[in-house]
Amino acid sequence: MSSQSHKMAGPHAPCSSVKTAVEEIELTARFSEQMAQLCMSYDYSDVTFIVENEKLPAHRVILAARSEYFRALLYGGLSESTQNEIHLKIPLKAFKALLKYIYSGNMSLAQMKEENILDTLGLANQYGFTDLEIAISDYLRQVLSLNNVCAILDAAKLFGLEGLTNVCHAFLDRNAEAILQYETFKTLSQDAICSLLMRDSFFAPEVQIFQAVHDWCKCNSEGGNVDAVVSQVRFSLMTLEQLLHVVRPSGILDPDHLLDAIAEKTASTQLPYRGALWPEENVACNKFNSRTIQGELRSALLDGDTTSYDMEKGYTRHSISDTGDTQGIIVELGKLFIINHIKVLLWDRDTRSYSYFVEVSVNQTNWERVVDHTDYYCRSWQYLYFPSRAVRYIRLVGTHNTVNKVFHVVALEAMFTEKTAPVVNGIVAPSYNVATVDRSATVVEGVSRTRNVLLNGDVKNYDWDSGYTCHQLGSGVILVQLGQPYWIGSLRLLLWDCDDRSYSFYIESSTNLKQWDMVVDKRNDLLKSWQHFTFDPRVVVYIKIVGTHNTANEIFHCVHFECPSQDPKFLKSDGREGILSLALASGGGGNGISGSNSGQALAGAAGLLAQEIYGMVADGAAAAEPQASTSRESTVSTRELVD
Repeated sequence: MSSQSHKMAGPHAPCSSVKTAVEEIELTARFSEQMAQLCMSYDYSDVTFIVENEKLPAHRVILAARSEYFRALLYGGLSESTQNEIHLKIPLKAFKALLKYIYSGNMSLAQMKEENILDTLGLANQYGFTDLEIAISDYLRQVLSLNNVCAILDAAKLFGLEGLTNVCHAFLDRNAEAILQYETFKTLSQDAICSLLMRDSFFAPEVQIFQAVHDWCKCNSEGGNVDAVVSQVRFSLMTLEQLLHVVRPSGILDPDHLLDAIAEKTASTQLPYRGALWPEENVACNKFNSRTIQGELRSALLDGDTTSYDMEKGYTRHSISDTGDTQGIIVELGKLFIINHIKVLLWDRDTRSYSYFVEVSVNQTNWERVVDHTDYYCRSWQYLYFPSRAVRYIRLVGTHNTVNKVFHVVALEAMFTEKTAPVVNGIVAPSYNVATVDRSATVVEGVSRTRNVLLNGDVKNYDWDSGYTCHQLGSGVILVQLGQPYWIGSLRLLLWDCDDRSYSFYIESSTNLKQWDMVVDKRNDLLKSWQHFTFDPRVVVYIKIVGTHNTANEIFHCVHFECPSQDPKFLKSDGREGILSLALASGGGGNGISGSNSGQALAGAAGLLAQEIYGMVADGAAAAEPQASTSRESTVSTRELVD
């Protein structure tokens, strides 16, 4: 028998080394279909739910296996554990949909009414079906409309669904004026309407917001805290005529609060403005009806062309006044926008640098200075960050040009971004390397075969003839100019190391090429290859590397430079907090936006911001850099390498 079986297997029997054709059996769909047949079936049922007077048979073991809630309810020793019939005060249609999901793993949301979907979302939240809760939330995001967004926001707030709440808020921000006219706005819960009105980005004429709130109060006067909702209206943003002829007759605001609103409007220069929010999108462009209203050759500034410019065209300009009475260059945005980031491309077809400041306003009457680089030399792309605010006008004023008395700007972008960089005393404090061509840095002095090879990030392709920047000992330096002032507390460089030679050197930093601070002194040491240094954080524009000794010859060679340091060990260590503690202990420094002096210590809120930067922990890789626009490579060339 065994020999026959062996013979029958013959040449068709698989060898032990050959895998079978079917290793796994996947019949999930059939299993789901068969399990679904038990849903609300009396076959093998051992418990019945009574919902809205309708009996729904179920199976304890299936419910317990699918939900911790039902496991505790049916097997946890509660009174329901011994009951054959359990009454539930929940929506019937939603519970039927949930039972079908429990038994089959499927739910057809497209076939359900929106109110039933929201009820089902509530049950998924109540009974702990997290995957279903996420899936329904994702579906609701896709079907948001002015007809349903208020109901969905209420549900999201009720069930604590932060992601869905944020999506609803963003949708309502974009459709603020329209939603105020919908009847569904009156059905919002107090929590939902307050969360909406307190947003700076819920942008609509304040009188329209007030009228909608007034209507809401009429419909929700019983059981609701009307005063809490009314307090979210920004009465100081209305005109005096609106306050006297719309708000006052309504009787919704008592005379004292009305007088307070009038006083705030007439006396304050910092009103709580609202503005449109378009995250990660440049709003200083034709798409948003923005335009340049002050400056010469105005059409070039917002045309989006950041490549086709030269000495004759492609920029907007203004004359630099010694008395400071110039209006500069002014951009009018299409409407009030909330922004926290401005990018400016300064004309950079030669080696010149500029100094400037940036002010913003909502009415061209009260200007607020958000960036002050009047004490620093800046070049090419400028990456500027400040606390988010509503802005209608942007004024860019040049105060110095190292070549002549004209301030030239090729492009300006304005936006709200989540990818912000911390700011200390008005100066960006980066965690990413800013000594790169993409960040507008350039090598001003130093000898190399390829321009800016010191800053190109290539730390592998160098040899005896190329891939490094150098200078003659005793007569030259390597000088790097950053694109703008940065708050820096570390740097790293790679010394040429194709043989066993060692170097001695020192490094200084400056903001103006006049006063220099020694940040690294290794004149008495012999160092090789990678070198990482930290120092008290300070404002840096220029870095000067001066070689003092080479054990092989009379040339100092450097392959790579970066600041702040991207050394993985440094990024992971807790040593950065210690560095910041030293700076904090030294005192000084304020919280204004004006640039601080070189070497000025951290203090107050600025110190906490910088502590966050330099104390952060990275997972072994260089710190992430905010998304940057592609910038043109510097045209500043270094001297040709002399053999």
